[in-house]
Amino acid sequence: MGSDDQGNNDVGRSGFTRRGFIQIMGTGAVSASLAGAAIAARSKPVPPEKVMDAENTVKISLHVNGAQHAVLVESRWTLLYVLREAFGMTGTKEGCSRGECGACTVLIDGIPRYACMTLAVEAEGRRITTLEGLMSGEQLGPVQNAFLEEDAYQCGYCTPGQIMAVEGLLRKNPTPSLDEIRIGVSGNLCRCGAYTHIFRAAQKAADLKKR
Repeated sequence: MGSDDQGNNDVGRSGFTRRGFIQIMGTGAVSASLAGAAIAARSKPVPPEKVMDAENTVKISLHVNGAQHAVLVESRWTLLYVLREAFGMTGTKEGCSRGECGACTVLIDGIPRYACMTLAVEAEGRRITTLEGLMSGEQLGPVQNAFLEEDAYQCGYCTPGQIMAVEGLLRKNPTPSLDEIRIGVSGNLCRCGAYTHIFRAAQKAADLKKR
C-alpha cells in the first residue's frame, strides 16, 4: 500500500479521514459562497440620492426655552447631543440613548419627548423646553420645588427627566389623579425606586401651580 493510500485512509479519533475532512470543508465553503451570491442577486442597490451623507451639515434654528439658537448640525445628530454639546444645556441627561429610561426627556410643543430619539433637524420650528427652561433666573419652578420638598430623588440622575415628565403632565392635566400620575411618568425609570416620593412630588407640584 502506497504512502498516498495510507494518508487517504488515516482515520483520526473522530472517525474522519483527512480526505473526508477536506471534502466536507470544501463543500461548506462552496455552499456559503452560493448562498452569498443568491442574497446579493436578490438585493437591490440603494439609489445614491436616497443615501443621506452622515457628514453633511445643515444650518437650523431651534427655539429652546424661549430663545432662538442658530446652529450648524449633522443630519444624524440627536436633539440630546445638540442640547448638551452645542448649547451646554446639561440638565438634559444622557442615559440609555435608545428611548428606554427617560433621563433625556424634554418638552416639544408642551409634550414630553425623548431627546435621544429625536433628531435635531426634526425639532426645527418646534417649541423646546428643557429643565433649565422651568427656572426663572436662579429660582426653581413649581415642579422642581415639589421634587425638592418631597425628597423625590436619591442618586438624582433620572430626576431631570422625571421633572419634565411631570411638567408635561400638569400642562395637559392640572389636576391628575394618582393613577394618571403613574401613567404620566411611566416612561421614566428610577433605578433607585423612589417612585412613591415622585408621585407625591407630582401631587405637590399640582397644588403649587394653582397658587
